[in-house]
Amino acid sequence: MKTRATLIGFTAILMWSFLALMTAASGKMPPFQLSAITFAIGSLPGIITFVLRPQRIRQLRQPAKVWLTGVFGLFGYHFLYFTALRNAPAVEAGLIAYLWPLLIVVGSALLPGEKLRWYHVVGALAGLAGTVLIVAKNGVAFDPAFGFGYFAAFLCAFTWSGYSLITRRFEAVSTDVVTGFCLATSILSALCHLGLETTVWPEDLSQWAAVVGLGVFPVGLAFYAWDHGVKNGDIQILGASSYAAPLLSTLILTLFGFAEPSLRIGVACVLITGGAMLAAQDMIRRPKKTEA
Repeated sequence: MKTRATLIGFTAILMWSFLALMTAASGKMPPFQLSAITFAIGSLPGIITFVLRPQRIRQLRQPAKVWLTGVFGLFGYHFLYFTALRNAPAVEAGLIAYLWPLLIVVGSALLPGEKLRWYHVVGALAGLAGTVLIVAKNGVAFDPAFGFGYFAAFLCAFTWSGYSLITRRFEAVSTDVVTGFCLATSILSALCHLGLETTVWPEDLSQWAAVVGLGVFPVGLAFYAWDHGVKNGDIQILGASSYAAPLLSTLILTLFGFAEPSLRIGVACVLITGGAMLAAQDMIRRPKKTEA
């Protein structure tokens, strides 16, 4: 059961790996407008479920702490991420924001019933090193002038890791509630768009298809899968394995001609894959049941 939930959680990482490709194909829509539309689309699977099974809408009746955690996790992460990118170079901001898998692994020690082992931390650090190779291909230069953007990126990393860890404590709460989180995030993103951005619509059907694809998968089903995975699966393995997202994203961009293959990507692949396998050794080397 735990292995199955972990694998379901990993499908979220696979879907997030298509985020860069679909975003690039979606045109020049500003981030909050794109967030508002895609999260609205992402809520549709849950809405359809509520229409077909009206009794499940009762799952939205949750304590305030559940709603605050979910909405702050989804909307807060994206708000802080966009803020970081607006106030700091994308490479440095992205690297700081991508500390969240490591924070999940380390923070899991605070969860009841979880034991943090050395190989969890080393696996996550190997994944981080691989991510640095991918993202910082032209070097990294942290400039104090962009301090506000870097700070927003740190808050971004703590927001998503905190959301994932706290969600673990709400394991009795149905994943149906993610529908409400997506709707709330869509509304808040729309308000930010109206106040901060100029509206830009997709230019053709291919860009609209990319927007819909974003809403259905990386900004839709992925959050439902992640919710189920962190509540019922191995959160330490999921944390370390999350570094596969930027690697897979780069491989996908390379496959579609948006990036060039290189030795650097190969080394990153070894670091991230090896780190994930190291962190997952409890699941891989699970002792076999002895026969009576």
